[in-house]
Amino acid sequence: MVGSFLFLIVAVILFMPYLLSNEKDKGPMIYRQKRYGYHGEVFYILKFRTMIMNAEEYLDIHPEINKLYHENGNKLERDPRVTKIGAFIRNKSIDELPQFINVLKGDMSLVGPRPILLFEADEYGERLPYLLACKPGITGYWTTHGRSKILFPERADLELHYLKIHGFRIDLSIILMTIYQAIHGADAY
Repeated sequence: MVGSFLFLIVAVILFMPYLLSNEKDKGPMIYRQKRYGYHGEVFYILKFRTMIMNAEEYLDIHPEINKLYHENGNKLERDPRVTKIGAFIRNKSIDELPQFINVLKGDMSLVGPRPILLFEADEYGERLPYLLACKPGITGYWTTHGRSKILFPERADLELHYLKIHGFRIDLSIILMTIYQAIHGADAY
């Protein structure tokens, strides 16, 4: 928690230009989305907004893009909803920084399985209670071992594998790998 608090202070200072930037579509800087957390409790994950306003409705209006989105593990490599500055902050994982607030609130930990969207629960089937037996993390095994390139069911397998091997050394390794990925923009979209 201390680390999250200190990192938040540094992050706000470093990313003040983003916080003050203006784009064509005005809207809130912080995006809140429902996710499953510890023991299946639903919480709001916080992120810097990287998409146009009403991005979810965009999928309803464009069924061909909606189909591709779901076929690609709820991600699109060239998502038309992502703003110009949003593409940059996603590439560098800056959009995840507000999740340090989730850590301070106790909703998340630094390392753990990524919190899943409510409709992704089906991908885990009978294994869902096992996934929800720990706090989700800002970063995790799936995040550092393929991230956006790994789709379900392999993503579920990686997240559950972490629960078998986690420990201080593994978590430290994941944190260092995450920092490397953020600098190089690896596998983020």
